[in-house]
Amino acid sequence: MFDINKLKFDEAGLIPAIVVDAESGAVLTLAYMNRESLELSIKEEHTVFWSRSRNELWRKGETSGNVQRIVRITADCDFDALTVTVQKAGPACHTGAESCFNGVVYESEHEPFTLQGLYDLLIDRKQSRQPGSYTTYLFDKGIDKILKKVGEEATEVVIAAKSGDRGETIYEISDLVYHVMVLMAEMGIKPDDIKKELSFRHGKKAEEAQ
Repeated sequence: MFDINKLKFDEAGLIPAIVVDAESGAVLTLAYMNRESLELSIKEEHTVFWSRSRNELWRKGETSGNVQRIVRITADCDFDALTVTVQKAGPACHTGAESCFNGVVYESEHEPFTLQGLYDLLIDRKQSRQPGSYTTYLFDKGIDKILKKVGEEATEVVIAAKSGDRGETIYEISDLVYHVMVLMAEMGIKPDDIKKELSFRHGKKAEEAQ
């Protein structure tokens, strides 16, 4: 366990805590903890903050039910700030929004790649059937063609990995992931469905190990 005595609380005895969604990685809110609320958070495995406006302990979700189960707490390199990774039950913001950070100040036109973004693109292709698109071609051909491509790409992964070519294996795995996600889009399987299944398996194994 991390020694909280290493943490640098400010002159008011507080330390900023950046709350992060374990599922999406999104920043949910910025709150503050004192030593007591941090110790309670660790003990109860749910977020407990210090309310600067009310000058009292604040258990997140105590009245709303929107509790946050703690997955991990990490300190930054200077030991004067925390990130609290949580699994949330309901919105994080008092306004009812999923996150307190909704006021966009600046946004680049170059969005970072995400699997969810790829999935959304595939769904768009499935609905719009854009002419000339390879993805549209797969959807037009149907499930049998998609399954055939998944099988072919899986074989290509095996061949590349067996040859020991790391770069080629990465390339073939990327092809396989793409075609698996086309299959998911065709069958209405969302990335969150896979995350939930993997999370369930992880939790089950953790229980069995106890």
